Amino acid sequence: MRRRLLLAGLTVLLTGAALRAQIAGDVLGVHNLGPSGGSPISGARPDSCAYCHAPHSGLNMGLWNQKLTTQNYTTYTTTTEKNTGAQPVLGSDSNHCLSCHDGTVAVGTTVAYGAVTTHGSMYSSDVFGSSMQTSHPFSLALPLKDNIHLVSSLVANGTTADTTKAIKLINGNVECTTCHNPHVQAIDQVSQNFLAKDGASGQICLACHDPSRQSGSLVNPLADWSTSIHALSTGKISPQAGVGSYATVGTDACAACHATHNASSTARLLRGQDDQDCIACHNGGSNVTPLAPYTNVFSEYASPKIGHPIPSSTNPHDATETTLLNNNRHATCVDCHNAHGAEQVGVFPSAPLLRLSQKNIAGISATDGTSILTPAVNQYENCLRCHGTSTGKQVLATFGYFPIRAVAAGDPLNLIPQFSAIATSSHPVMHTRSSALAQPSLLTYMLNLDGATQGRAMGTQILCTDCHNSDDNREFGGTGPNGPHGSKWTHILERRYEFSQTAIRGQQINNLFPNPDLSVSGPYALCGKCHDLPNQIMQNTSWNQHNAHITTGISCSVCHTAHGMGSTGATISGERLINFDLNVVAQNNGMPVSYNRSANSCVLVCHSTAHNSDGSVTVVSAARSRLAISK
Repeated sequence: MRRRLLLAGLTVLLTGAALRAQIAGDVLGVHNLGPSGGSPISGARPDSCAYCHAPHSGLNMGLWNQKLTTQNYTTYTTTTEKNTGAQPVLGSDSNHCLSCHDGTVAVGTTVAYGAVTTHGSMYSSDVFGSSMQTSHPFSLALPLKDNIHLVSSLVANGTTADTTKAIKLINGNVECTTCHNPHVQAIDQVSQNFLAKDGASGQICLACHDPSRQSGSLVNPLADWSTSIHALSTGKISPQAGVGSYATVGTDACAACHATHNASSTARLLRGQDDQDCIACHNGGSNVTPLAPYTNVFSEYASPKIGHPIPSSTNPHDATETTLLNNNRHATCVDCHNAHGAEQVGVFPSAPLLRLSQKNIAGISATDGTSILTPAVNQYENCLRCHGTSTGKQVLATFGYFPIRAVAAGDPLNLIPQFSAIATSSHPVMHTRSSALAQPSLLTYMLNLDGATQGRAMGTQILCTDCHNSDDNREFGGTGPNGPHGSKWTHILERRYEFSQTAIRGQQINNLFPNPDLSVSGPYALCGKCHDLPNQIMQNTSWNQHNAHITTGISCSVCHTAHGMGSTGATISGERLINFDLNVVAQNNGMPVSYNRSANSCVLVCHSTAHNSDGSVTVVSAARSRLAISK
């Protein structure tokens, strides 16, 4: 008998201890709406649980006591979704939460006790209204559908990857309580938002989203997240940034760019539409510190610099847009960078390979101009999304003067034939350097931005960004970002390069640079990055008239095309990138503009000087020059 009493007493003690442990775990935080609960809303009833639950006379679902909302919602939709939204079931977990958080039912409107007198109001960030487009999808139309970036077990057996089971499906669906525990505000001591578990480093997101999943040819947009710069960054986030609760970009993880509720962008829950999402950190401000100077990308778009065309509201980027950007000229950050996979560039790989900052970005094959490469391997493949066979390309005056070449094949903005291995001559971007002609002016090392110290070894192939680059880029000795974000020089060129221009073809060039400065400050600094101007070009080692033309002040652009020969003609075969600018030169006595490499002579009129087939030159009158043009 005594033993039974002792056991009974022990049972009571154990039960009491278990109850105390459970109660200790129910730390309601701002969900305690009692008079001294610390919530922005305080009610007259002291029993904090009663605002949501009633021990008697509550609704059947969890003894629910708050009046249920009957609001219809605009559900989350994107062009990439597979699981469509549905209206939350009346009495479901999410319906319970929204009975306060959609703002249609006054807090304290109880079933059992009527309207409880309350004071104060909810934080505006916690009121979602009728639009759920800017909140993480929930109450989805069942059954759930699989996707390459989701944990495979979600659909296979209805479980998440969270081994603690704190992040879980509710009746096979994603609901508010999948991620939130409404009874404990501070399970996560840093982000005290009723998270069901510590959310640092994206742990909650990674319970359902799997960056490592692979399946055949399907592309996982989250691939290589764990090694990305955004996952590993120790940059400290300032509180005023408003981009998450954690101290660093890496611990903020997904939340640094995505907002689970009330996102600024209607698609993919970005904190800002496309580039606006990136600006928060990459604008040189104090939102994230310390950041190296070269991470200030958006300074490259500030006047007087001109950058790639950020899209307007009429041509935004979309995750499902075709890789080949036909009739949709724009250049958002994510056209050239994959934020989930991009890594910090410590070592610059040999041309033409992509830099790690562009890891896992898509591209177009230079072989046919249409085949999609996911991911691209070479830098130029990413550039060919816009600068290859895509239609709707434009010549925009904001980027500077555009020459018209004597020999061209079709679309002058299609760079594939210009850089092709079968082109008579081209800069070696899409193929290795293979010219049989001597190149005495070519330097062994490219020159850095100071025009004096040696940069990268020349190699047999170069990058698009060796010419089109930020004018203060880090790779060649500056402190700015690498890549063609923006430059103070025309055509987003890394260095100064002047194009000769004239009002009337054949007549006087109106922007001569006589006896030019051949330094990095001069009009041909870009050419001088790779070619020895003072010791070779000006010494006529390649052609015996280089010095005379340059000293007169005529630009390389009059005679040479910068990219390559997209075609050949009967009078211009195109060796050494010779392809005259028809905006500048005119016909000589009606004869086609021509170049004879064997004789090293040309036939044309330029700068009021006639170049004759026998190699002689004669000064012509303005009247004759105009006559030559008209023929």
